[in-house]
Amino acid sequence: MTTPTDDTKTTDYAAEVPVRLNWSQHAPEVYKAMIRLETVAKRGLDPALYELVKIRASQINHCAFCLDMHTKDALAAGESVERIVQLAAWEESRHFYTEKELAAIELTEAVTVLTDGFVPDEVYEKAAKHFDEPELAQLIAAITTINAWNRFGVTCRMTPGHYTPGGNA
Repeated sequence: MTTPTDDTKTTDYAAEVPVRLNWSQHAPEVYKAMIRLETVAKRGLDPALYELVKIRASQINHCAFCLDMHTKDALAAGESVERIVQLAAWEESRHFYTEKELAAIELTEAVTVLTDGFVPDEVYEKAAKHFDEPELAQLIAAITTINAWNRFGVTCRMTPGHYTPGGNA
């Protein structure tokens, strides 16, 4: 793909990787169930925190489609570029986030990367200090949901770059 820039030069980008499978077309009831799950999973959660969780899980899972979507959604909702960029290195950039956000980000990592087979008690307890039980249950549901979306996106090679907030993916 050749894209013109402001100074009339062109940049040759690599070709888009083709989508493997349009899973939502072939499993529409699963897709509809995921949309319903997404809708109820975010209830009661701060929208900015919710987007940070979705971005962080998508970074870990290397889901370019979800990163594209959720960074655009976060920016459209007023999130700063700086906080989004620093999210990949949140442990070194803690001063950009509240303690509650940090607890959610750390829980997101623990739930997303189950290489040790469990979520450490100290991570869960830190989150439990910042979220009451109903809110914590919603947070865990939100983390689980974005991980499911990431698995569809990565496996089916959903193509990033075409999402517009408030529009269609």
